[in-house]
Amino acid sequence: MIDRRSLGAAALGAVALSAVASGTSVAEATSAHPWVPMPDPAATPVPNPPFPKNLTRGEREHLKTFDELDFDVFTHAKWDRLAESHARNIRVHWPDGHYTDGIDKHIADLAALFVWAPDTRILSHPLRVAKNELTAVTGVMQGTFTRPMPDGKGGFIKPTGKKYAINMATVGIWNRRGTMDEEFLFWDNQTFYQQIGLA
Repeated sequence: MIDRRSLGAAALGAVALSAVASGTSVAEATSAHPWVPMPDPAATPVPNPPFPKNLTRGEREHLKTFDELDFDVFTHAKWDRLAESHARNIRVHWPDGHYTDGIDKHIADLAALFVWAPDTRILSHPLRVAKNELTAVTGVMQGTFTRPMPDGKGGFIKPTGKKYAINMATVGIWNRRGTMDEEFLFWDNQTFYQQIGLA
């Protein structure tokens, strides 16, 4: 799990990226807005901050689309709307190192999360950064292991009833049509499995 020290580094990184986007130095950015460590967003709710200042119209649109993706499309399993943020041939990199190609495969993978945790959701984006065609967004994915989980061998893992709340991050590469061509997903699988009682 991401601890406070690494979140502090992430916050400093966000300040640095914000400074680059606005044309100021990191020193100027941190003196204008003194850095205060963020608590662990997965354990302590952190409000969604406003978008960074000095975004281009395209950068702001990417972040708005990403908020809509997580807070509405993903959280409410509206898979018919995933094409609003994902290109048809999107490549998605998963935390375990494998990747998939195509929106249909990505939809199937996302829907599989809801089979065993139908209350899966992302309602928080504590850090949001955009520069040109890149976005980096952190979030908190939550849910409860209440239904049988397919084990990939034709069987099922009995639900534990345990809740999970994990920090995650997504880096997206956007195209001129306003959708992501490539997406990188990051979270700590060990913490994830521990929280749902499988490690």
